[in-house]
Amino acid sequence: MSKTYTAAAAFADEQPLVINMTPVASNQVAAIGYDTGTKTLAVTFARGDSLYQYPHVEPEVHAAFIAAESIGKYFGVHIKALHFKKFKLPEVAA
Repeated sequence: MSKTYTAAAAFADEQPLVINMTPVASNQVAAIGYDTGTKTLAVTFARGDSLYQYPHVEPEVHAAFIAAESIGKYFGVHIKALHFKKFKLPEVAA
């Protein structure tokens, strides 16, 4: 039985908000950030080169996400289905 995959989201044409990111202990999520002024949640993943920004996320959701026993599981249940904008992370010189 073949598995159906959703097409990858396109990168946004605009510049992302500048949000300080905090590394987290997770196999799936690399870092989480939050901008209180715009209520924007920012997420980068352990595998990948993209920044995802989720607008209109309440501060309580961010607090619960960063404090979750399983950050990856919390993401899958509470964040993954939210509207987001995807941005390419800048290349880092080696």
